[in-house]
Amino acid sequence: MYSGFLTVADRCSSCGLDLRAQDSGDGPAVFIVLIVGFIVVGLALYTEVAFAPPLWVHAILWLPVILVLAIGMLRPFKATMIALHYKHNLLGGTGNGGDGDAH
Repeated sequence: MYSGFLTVADRCSSCGLDLRAQDSGDGPAVFIVLIVGFIVVGLALYTEVAFAPPLWVHAILWLPVILVLAIGMLRPFKATMIALHYKHNLLGGTGNGGDGDAH
């Protein structure tokens, strides 16, 4: 599905589906920001209340967690968004999501 880290290939290597029109936009990034923010803020608040570490410990601890979670979730979320576009025929795909009308 990908020809690079986040670059969508022109065609699916398995079935030959044309993926040039499939664009996930900013949707995956929005979901990732909300999910990672929820996880990290909750854990940071718990850490602050339970252990009361200095601020530099929070910076050293949470910045790598944020980067790993965000980068790790980006490809699967982008693929899911493209799959949903295809399923619901939002970008002219031939998925099984209806009669071809984009609503």
